Amino acid sequence: MPYVDGFIVPVPKKNVAAYRKIATKAGKIWMEFGALSYVECVADDVKVGKRTSFPRSVKRKPNETVVFSWITYKSRKDRDRINGKIMKDPRLAAMMGPGAMPFDAKRMIYGGFKSIVEM
Repeated sequence: MPYVDGFIVPVPKKNVAAYRKIATKAGKIWMEFGALSYVECVADDVKVGKRTSFPRSVKRKPNETVVFSWITYKSRKDRDRINGKIMKDPRLAAMMGPGAMPFDAKRMIYGGFKSIVEM
């Protein structure tokens, strides 16, 4: 079963196009190194919950939206190998430099997940 890295990111609405541009470039790099899939989704029907919700999880501000993303790999071993190469790739480093990211990375939520059901 695949291994998945998941992300939730607050993105200023005015920066969605810039985020998409960076995500498209990053996705090509991940796929080049062996990821099975790379998906970025912008919130469409995401309400603020009373206790928990995607907007609350990243402390979304009024001028922001939420992006939900995931990358799939054959296994955690593959993910670790691919991410090792990714972190050394100068193309990605240029996108991650100071002031280059069109969102507040301090409020990004991410983690690795083992698949338990896939259909």
